[in-house]
Amino acid sequence: MGAEFPWFKYYDEGVPRHLEYPDAPLFNLLQESARRYPNNIAVYMVLKYLPLGLKVGSKLTYKQLDELSNRFAAGLKSLGLKQGDKISVMLPNTPQYVIAYFGILKLGGVVVNTNPTYTARELVHQMNDSEATAIVTLNIFYPKVEEARHETKLQHVIVTTVPEFVTPPFGVLVKQTQKKSGDWVEVTFGNGVYGFKDLLMKSPNIPPDTTVGPDDVAVFQYTGGTTGIPKAAILTHRNLTANALQVTAWLPDAEYGKEVTLGALPFFHVYGMTVAMDNCIAMGGRLIVMPDPRDVDLALEIINREGVTLYPGVPAMYIAINHHPRVAEYNLKSLKACISGAAPLPIEVQTEFERITGARLVEGYGLSEASPVTHANPVYGKRKKGSIGVPLPDTVARIAALEPDENGQRPEMPVGEAGELAVKGPQVMEGYWNMPDETALVLDDEGWLYTGDVAKMDEDGFFYIVDRKKDIIIASGYNIVPREVEEVLYEHPKVQEAVVAGVPDPYRGETVKAYIVLKQGQTATPEEIVAFCKERLAPYKVPKLVEFRSELPKSQVGKFLRRVLVEEEKQKMAEREKQS
Repeated sequence: MGAEFPWFKYYDEGVPRHLEYPDAPLFNLLQESARRYPNNIAVYMVLKYLPLGLKVGSKLTYKQLDELSNRFAAGLKSLGLKQGDKISVMLPNTPQYVIAYFGILKLGGVVVNTNPTYTARELVHQMNDSEATAIVTLNIFYPKVEEARHETKLQHVIVTTVPEFVTPPFGVLVKQTQKKSGDWVEVTFGNGVYGFKDLLMKSPNIPPDTTVGPDDVAVFQYTGGTTGIPKAAILTHRNLTANALQVTAWLPDAEYGKEVTLGALPFFHVYGMTVAMDNCIAMGGRLIVMPDPRDVDLALEIINREGVTLYPGVPAMYIAINHHPRVAEYNLKSLKACISGAAPLPIEVQTEFERITGARLVEGYGLSEASPVTHANPVYGKRKKGSIGVPLPDTVARIAALEPDENGQRPEMPVGEAGELAVKGPQVMEGYWNMPDETALVLDDEGWLYTGDVAKMDEDGFFYIVDRKKDIIIASGYNIVPREVEEVLYEHPKVQEAVVAGVPDPYRGETVKAYIVLKQGQTATPEEIVAFCKERLAPYKVPKLVEFRSELPKSQVGKFLRRVLVEEEKQKMAEREKQS
């Protein structure tokens, strides 16, 4: 990249403008770290701290992780799976997720990241769309998989349990605890259902003889995209390797083999997968996995006891730490840097977190279609209030006119003027799976990805998100497609019309609100609507607010005006702030 961009002068010292990327598959990052740091802890799961320094959890060294992922790849091959097959991973953050992820990649398969909170209804759609023929899941999610299985092409179900990778004798304790709390399901193996650990034990430490290249597909990452239709972003080995190394380069004082990353962000989410897991493995660091990202008490304990240095997250995570009643009891000074994404980072949250920890907390930006990170504020240098920062190494960004000119072109907007944010770099996806028309809407012939976000750039090359062209709701980092929630609402026998919108929320960034017109003569309560949605949608998609109306705003052609409702909410919030 020979061009001189204004943002280069704000790069931290030691951050290069250009990187050299290995011409190798993504799992090469693991193999290299296993070669350099074979006895370093790669994955460390902590579930609970006990008296006398005892810990309930498990550890895997880089040598063990490399070998177990070899075994998993060989096990998949023994089932008849092969290069190019789509394999769903429906797991929380556990050692099994990391093993399965790299094992599938070593086979040459495609990881289909699947949210464990999906209902059977949502599973059917994703499995059929991705054409997945196998799934790796936890025993407590097995009933949902079994319910969905007969409507999909799933031939193989590989089931694991949390205690399987808990160091003895505590595995028995965890199993007993899960049984008492109802978080346990007995699974009978056979008829295409296999045990995760059994598969590992029966398989050799020899990766399949495949020719996986950097341009082969590595991951299907589902997203609402810019048009609101759920679709799989096709991410190649090259895309994901590049983004992991770009993020690493953005941390100028990162020490290979020494960093400790808290993996609280779910790995099935592209942000957690790249910025927590892949980035940590690339550095040969210690990845501490947390199955439940909402357990703030445990997060504080882990940072305090394990010397966590890097903690990628979303604003809600940092807010929870800031407001924890006993935060002063924990030593959080080991933290060096935290990159916040997926939602705007309020300046007061940033300031308070840095005061408490002494770490640098900076806002970044990304999207599934870009593996995901494209922008971040410099960790130690200049940063600007409300800015998503500047483009990462080898990443170019521009502000394009919202509408084409008379020649069908979308010229670049002048500095300070709003337009659509477009990005280009080695992390940008290949396209959407089986959706050429949708791909053509966001990727042009020159490789520019149009993000659907309305933004502006200042004279220093810092970017700011102004608004979104798309209707996607982003709540606590999760993308929610309004249409998907609306379809469920329309299944309710009392609902005549429904519109779902994202309204401002100080904790989640946005939250889901449903506006409903009931059928004539019908009555309903918000609780009734929410309960109905809970049976059919993953928890993060369920409306948190419900408002009944006699009519909904519409255009002259009868289209619901979602933006009008959002503006009404913003005005209400502004009025409340004035009164307080």
